[in-house]
Amino acid sequence: MTYEAWLLFFLGIVTAMLLYNVVQWGLYRERVYGLYTVYMLVWLSYFALRVTPLPNGLATFVRIIGPMAAYFVYYDFTIAFLNVRENQPRLLRLFRATQIGLVTYAVIEIGFCLLSDYWQQPMHELIHSLVRIVLAVLSGYIILSLYQRKDLITRFFITGSALLILGGLVAMILTLTLPDYDTDAFWHAPLTYMQIGIVLELMFFSLGLAYSHRQDAVKKAMFEQALTREREQRWRAQLEAELAVQRLKQEVTEMHMRALQAQLSPHFLFNSLNSLSSLIADDPAKAERFVDELSSVYRYLLQANDRELTPLATEMKFINSYYHLLKTRYGKGICLQIAISDAHQECLLPPLTLQLLVENAVKHNVVSASNPLTIHIFTDSNGSLIVRNNLQRKRLNRLASTKKGLQNINLKYKLLNQPPIDICETDEAFDVIVPLIPSTEELV
Repeated sequence: MTYEAWLLFFLGIVTAMLLYNVVQWGLYRERVYGLYTVYMLVWLSYFALRVTPLPNGLATFVRIIGPMAAYFVYYDFTIAFLNVRENQPRLLRLFRATQIGLVTYAVIEIGFCLLSDYWQQPMHELIHSLVRIVLAVLSGYIILSLYQRKDLITRFFITGSALLILGGLVAMILTLTLPDYDTDAFWHAPLTYMQIGIVLELMFFSLGLAYSHRQDAVKKAMFEQALTREREQRWRAQLEAELAVQRLKQEVTEMHMRALQAQLSPHFLFNSLNSLSSLIADDPAKAERFVDELSSVYRYLLQANDRELTPLATEMKFINSYYHLLKTRYGKGICLQIAISDAHQECLLPPLTLQLLVENAVKHNVVSASNPLTIHIFTDSNGSLIVRNNLQRKRLNRLASTKKGLQNINLKYKLLNQPPIDICETDEAFDVIVPLIPSTEELV
């Protein structure tokens, strides 16, 4: 193979690598790919101009400045490729000083080759050889400085740079020792070895870039996986915390409901036993009926302790039994009127709600045959249950009222996440409006 054929082969290899790198640059938009593209373009332009007929002074200038321009870009590429700015700032200063020296040398060569005939002097070639030796030594120092870094990317870079230096030194030695060489065989041409070094260098640089990008992709994937796992853990922890809070709320609700119901039962039992005590001596038959009704009422109380809601129809059966106890005790002093719509019979409310309201009405109002207490329980079109009693307060108990019964009912509704009861008082009546809960509603 002749040198001309080898040169075409070499230019084809570098062009193919250049095109591949341009695609990478377009995909990733990273500065290191841009510098690598410029670096290959410099070498392509340099060897293309070497075979182009040029005036002697300009041809000499191209022969000298081409590698110097490649070195200039090489330093910027090294800084970006190996992150020299952060990892080795001392080496960065050396790179910048060398680039300034290369620019200075290029300006001097303009004077030597383009503005004078000094390029024809033997001293000029000696100066150029010394500059190349200095650059080769400097490259060796850079390789030794980078050798302490053990990562694979740096190893790719060091290997490629070393092969380029080796090819350049072989080319320089052959140029000095064999000024006239046979171009019929490509291995006789000194530039062949420099070009082989360039191809090998570009191959290792390309491998290093590919490996670096793969590492970045792996790190990014690992980071995204870690971030996903962290989000899943946080979501799981949040879900577990919400479930724990929900269970805690449920436990607190059940505890409060049981505490409230336990508070009602002794109070109701105390009043019932007082009534029974007076009936046993006065009217044993009524006392027997009273015991039956008391048994029915207390059975409901015991069942109410096990549930949070009860149908309105069931609660009204209980109120009828409870009213019988009150009627036995107060006689004509109390009257209960009921008007419940059939559409609301299956609606729900907390157990013992009506018992508390009826008990409050009896507790805080005068109950006598001359001033009977009338309690009216009815529903309205808004789906509410209204408990109304005529207002005839006991003056001695008015200031002592704590409204604890109403607070207990409101607390029940609050624990069930329902709207509170409403109270409306006039000079003649006292109304308590109780929201009814549809049987199809899901409680939170």
